[in-house]
Amino acid sequence: MRWPPWVGRVVRTVVVTAFVLGATSGASRWQSGVPMTPLAAAWLAATGLTLLLVHRFPLTLFLVTAASAFGYYASGLPGGPVVLVPTIALFVLTRQRGPVTAGSTGAAALAAAYVVHIVLTRSFALEVGAGFLVVWLVAVIGVGTAVRYQLDALAARREQADEHRHRLAEQERLRIAREVHDVVAHSLAMINVQAGVAAHVADRRPEQAKEALLNIKTASASALNDLRATLAVLRSGEDKAPAPSLAQAGELLDHARDAGLTVDVHGAPGDLPAPVDAAAYRILQESLTNVVRHADRPSRVDVRFERRPGTFTLRVRDDGRGTAQPNAGHGLRGMGERAAALGGRCSTGPVDGGFEVCVELPIEGEA
Repeated sequence: MRWPPWVGRVVRTVVVTAFVLGATSGASRWQSGVPMTPLAAAWLAATGLTLLLVHRFPLTLFLVTAASAFGYYASGLPGGPVVLVPTIALFVLTRQRGPVTAGSTGAAALAAAYVVHIVLTRSFALEVGAGFLVVWLVAVIGVGTAVRYQLDALAARREQADEHRHRLAEQERLRIAREVHDVVAHSLAMINVQAGVAAHVADRRPEQAKEALLNIKTASASALNDLRATLAVLRSGEDKAPAPSLAQAGELLDHARDAGLTVDVHGAPGDLPAPVDAAAYRILQESLTNVVRHADRPSRVDVRFERRPGTFTLRVRDDGRGTAQPNAGHGLRGMGERAAALGGRCSTGPVDGGFEVCVELPIEGEA
C-alpha cells in the first residue's frame, strides 16, 4: 500500500518540529538564566510548521525560515537546533529548482543577515559563526544537488525501461498480428477457392465436389491448429508454438495446386537459420495467398530459391494478366516488416506477364 504524499509531509513536519522543541527545551536546562518560555515554544513551533508547504513554495519558505531562525538566535531565547528547519527548506529548494537558484538565494540570505548584523552591532567584524553558515550553505546545496541528479538519473532509467517494454510489447503485437493474418488469410483464400469449385461442380461432378470439400476440411483444420498454437503463446506468455519452416513448404505448394495453379519450384532453400527459415515460410505463404486471392486469372506460379554466400533469395512470380501495382495492405506490409526485421529487403510489383515478390534475407555466419 502506498501512502499519499501529504502523509509523508505531515510526518516529516511533526517529527522535525517535535525534535526542535524537545532539543531546545532540554538544552535550556543547561543554559543558565535562559529558561524555555511559551514565546520560544510558539516561535519554534511556527517555524517548524511552515515545512507543511515547503514543497509548494520552497524559495519563499527557505527565506522565511532562515529569517525566523536568525531572528530567534538573535533574540536571546534558549538556543537549539532550529537551524534544522531552514536546512530542510534549502534542501528541498535545491532538489526542485537546482543548485544555481538555491546557491543564489542562499547567498542573498547570508548577505541580508550580514547587513542586519552590521545595523544591529554597528560593526563590520564577523564572528566564527559566519564561517559555519557558509560551510552549512555549501554542504546543504551539495547534498541536495547530488540527490537531485541521482533522482533524475533514476527517473531517466525508469523512463527508458518503460519505453523499452512498450517497444517490445509493440513488436510482439505486430508479430502476432502478422502470424494470425498469414494463417487466416492463406487458409480462407484456399477455402474460398475450393468452396467455389464445389459449388460449381456439385451437380455435374459430385466426386470433384467431394474432393473440394475434403480440401476445405484439411485447410480449415490446419488453420485451426495454427490459431490454437498462436493463442497458446498469448495465454502462456512463452513462445512454445512450433516455428514455421520451409521444410513444410510442400503443404503450401499443394494448397496452391489444389486451387488450380501449376506450381514450378526451382532450387532448394537448404538449411537456414530459424529466424530466416520462419520469415521465408511466411512470405512464401502470403505470396501464394495473394496469387489465389488477387491475381487476374493466373495459371502458373514459379517459386525460386537461391543461395549465395551470406544471402538467401526467394522469388514468387505468377502469370496473372494485366496486374497493376497493388495498394500496400496488411499482407504486403507484413512481408516487408518480416524482411526488414532480419536486415533484409522485400520488393513487390508487376513484371512482364504477371506479378513478382522478391525477398533477400541475410544469413549470418556465411561468407
